[in-house]
Amino acid sequence: MTDAALSPAPVKASPFNELEVLWVRHWTDSLFSFGVKRPEDFRFRSGEFVMIGLPGEAKDGVPGKPVLRAYSIASPCWAEELEFFSIKVADGPLTSRLQKIQPGDTVLMGKKPTGTLVLDALTGGERLFLIGTGTGLAPWLSVARDPETYSRFGHVYVIHTVRSVADLAYRDFFTREIHDDPLIGDEAKAQLTYYPTVTREAFETPGRITDRIKCGDFFRDLGLPEGFDPARDRAMLCGSMAMIKEAGELLETYGLKEGSNAEPADYVLERAFVG
Repeated sequence: MTDAALSPAPVKASPFNELEVLWVRHWTDSLFSFGVKRPEDFRFRSGEFVMIGLPGEAKDGVPGKPVLRAYSIASPCWAEELEFFSIKVADGPLTSRLQKIQPGDTVLMGKKPTGTLVLDALTGGERLFLIGTGTGLAPWLSVARDPETYSRFGHVYVIHTVRSVADLAYRDFFTREIHDDPLIGDEAKAQLTYYPTVTREAFETPGRITDRIKCGDFFRDLGLPEGFDPARDRAMLCGSMAMIKEAGELLETYGLKEGSNAEPADYVLERAFVG
């Protein structure tokens, strides 16, 4: 018998990090956020996403395959913990279980972040519009806390469209708490504007963001000239497939071109969440 035959088979490295849940916040019956301990060797660009999940449920004593979905990282690239913003789906393969996590529990996270909602995918500009629906706000929580965002753009607009007022998670953060951020608080106070809209309840800025852009109310509310200018405006889109498609087409009518990591341009969207 050879030495090779006696040697134990090499242990295959797991493609996932097993991370401790640090905290959980339930915003509504359909929305929650949670934070996990960041691995020391995990690096990402603000706005990227990563696979998040749980081990598969065992059947007849046999472990099931892990269940994972793509989640935008809601923390900036410098943060010591990783934050995520999620919907709750009663019969969802992942979120039906993920929504029940508690501090001290373990979740799985992929080791390779990626995505196009990053500053590297945009050319230079003066104004940055971060347009999201629902949990599509998550990457803006990352980008809006990155110092590079404020050094590259004179003004940053965080735009969040939801169905009901209660769904405006992080509203207090963007209107008040971010101003106390020790790293970018002063910049956010001077350069960041938060613009929420609500589609199914009375609100000071009602309706879908694309409708408000089309009718001009969006620009009037913000005191801006009507329309987007490809010479100075840049945008990122994340959220529902319908919004991303319509908003992308709107930006194109104003002359903005879609960019990517390989070819930076005027606006970007996250195709991983579309369809």
